[in-house]
Amino acid sequence: MTLRRLFVAIVVAGFAALLSAQVTAQSPLSLDECIARAIKRNLDLEIQRFNPQIAQKGIDVARDAYEPELSLTSSHGVARTAAVGTTPGTRSESTDTRLGVTQNFYTGTSVGISTKLDRSELNPAVGTLNPAYNADITISARQQLLRGFGTEINRAVLDRARLGFDKANLDYKVGTLEVIQRTENAYYNLVFAREQLEVRKFSLALAERLHEEAKARRESGVATDLDVFQAGVGVANARRGVILAQQSVRDSEESLLALIGQFELDGTPGTVQFAEFGEALPLLGSSLELARQSQPDYQSARAAIEQLKLDLKIAKDSVKPSLSVGAAVGLNGYRGSGSSAYSDAFNRGNNSWQVDLAFSYPWGQVADKARYHQSLATLSREQTRLRLIEQNIEVQVRAAVRAVGTNFESVKISAQARELSTKQYELEKAKFDAGLSTSRRVLEAQNDLETARVNELQAKVSLRTSLAALHRIEGSSLQRYGVTLP
Repeated sequence: MTLRRLFVAIVVAGFAALLSAQVTAQSPLSLDECIARAIKRNLDLEIQRFNPQIAQKGIDVARDAYEPELSLTSSHGVARTAAVGTTPGTRSESTDTRLGVTQNFYTGTSVGISTKLDRSELNPAVGTLNPAYNADITISARQQLLRGFGTEINRAVLDRARLGFDKANLDYKVGTLEVIQRTENAYYNLVFAREQLEVRKFSLALAERLHEEAKARRESGVATDLDVFQAGVGVANARRGVILAQQSVRDSEESLLALIGQFELDGTPGTVQFAEFGEALPLLGSSLELARQSQPDYQSARAAIEQLKLDLKIAKDSVKPSLSVGAAVGLNGYRGSGSSAYSDAFNRGNNSWQVDLAFSYPWGQVADKARYHQSLATLSREQTRLRLIEQNIEVQVRAAVRAVGTNFESVKISAQARELSTKQYELEKAKFDAGLSTSRRVLEAQNDLETARVNELQAKVSLRTSLAALHRIEGSSLQRYGVTLP
């Protein structure tokens, strides 16, 4: 019996030494390092990084309508008539070219300056000039008086695009917070899975030792075949527990690797461990205030409402009739060459001007009025949704704060339960060694110890995942890990 105990002890010690060497060979992997790698390489975040870039270009699109616009048109044509009797045929040739610049302003004003040079030639000539050049320089302006009047309404599209850019950044912040929380959970789950595997291996070593002792005691006539059989069942169950724990470890490793890298699932993360819980328990009031100020989901919803308010202004403006007043002044010249025509245009007597008024109003305006009422209803709906978000934030913060407090107490209680289970197992094992207990009762005490150790690990994981959830709701995870978003 002594030789068998020595053999089991050597096997267990050798296995532990091999496991320790494997763990030592792996470099430690801290939670901060995992967060940094996830922020840099997570595929979900890489996809979301494009959204602010797209939204930023939307600002340029909205601004483009108020950039100067250069226009150039030119045409050339020839017309012929056949001879009729003694009347000779004619041939006319003309070239028209116009160059202009137009500028729109946020006040609803459009100003343009253009110049035109026309050349005409008629054969046979019927005028005093052949070819003849006609030049003009025109300055025009148009002001909207009802629809599209004023800086506020004309800047609405640009302001909406800027809000869209802010919202895209907030949504990216939301995605970053979610990735941080998922990484924290995956890291803690890996710690739990590996610690649980060690518990299962320890239980297997105890079960195998008990099995060997039961067989030795049977040979000496102290134990029965039932004791050996029960100990063998304990070994089989312990081996099953180790296999399942190994699967859980690999699943947890791949879940973490998928968050902090790209297609690196064949690797093995380094050693991970629970950090000491050294922070104070959260206070409900401060957590609520922090969530209202820093929660990007809430801020994104508010930005969306501001966009809807601008949409409502645009829709309301579209219901108005279109009324505009325009004016133009011009200089014109007529000579036998282009340069002479432009010189003649600046003659005091060669000028023109006009004033016009334009009005249009679609009959009934069914579509415009429908769009206005749609915008109004959409805004009211999202304002109600914002109130729901505010309520949900308060509910989530309250629940998260309670969860942290509950799990903190659970860690202390589970540690006490593990200590008691350890003592219970040691007492039951001592009774077994003295021939006062059975292998079945030792296995029950061993299972109780294993359950208590796993419960303690689960309590530690629950405490840290509840903290991660609270930090996500508060929006404070970025500051805690020193993450600066672009």
